Parts: sequence; C-alpha cells; structure tokens
Amino acid sequence: MKELSWLVDTSVWISFIRGDEKPAVLTLRNLLEQRQSVFLTSLVYLEILQGSADLQQFARFKSYFGSQPFVELNNLQKSMVEAAAIYFRCRKRGVTVRSTIDTILVQIALENQLILLHNDRDFEQIATIVPEFQQTRGDNHSVFPFLS
Repeated sequence: MKELSWLVDTSVWISFIRGDEKPAVLTLRNLLEQRQSVFLTSLVYLEILQGSADLQQFARFKSYFGSQPFVELNNLQKSMVEAAAIYFRCRKRGVTVRSTIDTILVQIALENQLILLHNDRDFEQIATIVPEFQQTRGDNHSVFPFLS
C-alpha cells in the first residue's frame, strides 16, 4: 500500500499550536507520531510566522517550521493560471472562495499528489467543484481508516 502524503493548512497548524482537540489536530498528531509525510508550503509558513505573538515565538516558529519539509508549485506561471482557473470554476458554480491562498494550496496539493488536511469549509466546497482534489478535516475515517 502506497504511503499517503499530506499538506497541512495553516488552520490546522494554528489549532495544533493552541492545543485544540479538533479532528484535524488529532489527525495531524497521529500523522506526526506515525512519521507520515507531512509538508508545508511557503504560504503556510508565512501565515504561521505572521501569527506570532512576540519575537521569541517568531524565532521558535521560524526554527521549527523552517526545518520541516516544504513543497511548492512546480511551474509558477502555469500553476498560477491553474489556481486562477480553480477560482473561476468555483465562482461560475456559485462557490465563493474567500482566499486566493486557498486556491494556490489546492493547486500545490494537486501538483504534488497530496491530501490537504484543513479546518476550512472553503476546501470542502472547492472539492465539490474539483473532484480530483483530495482533502479532509480529519474526521472522515471511512476514507482514511488509519486515522481511527
């Protein structure tokens, strides 16, 4: 069985840092404990650093998250066009994506064949329009039984 690889959204990392017990946080803990492939992007890294409360926390976040494995877009210009097309497809179907970053994260996940772990309803809505996009809030144990 092929090991699954994961992209973790900022919403999950922030909940993880706060010690929340949301399904996505419990899933992230499980993935980390099992040494599954968990990735960041530069955009998630940026958002985490922006949320720092003070310089000491900024330094800790920079050190920890900066040492994690990163994935990015494969071809910046082409990938941005694809991310814009995702936004366009959603808008045409009546789904408003609240953040441009979300469409970029979807494109990164697609290009790198990653499952996006999140706490954001926009990703669930995008998945109804972009069926090849794999995502979860960590509460779908029938699709990912090892999360139990």
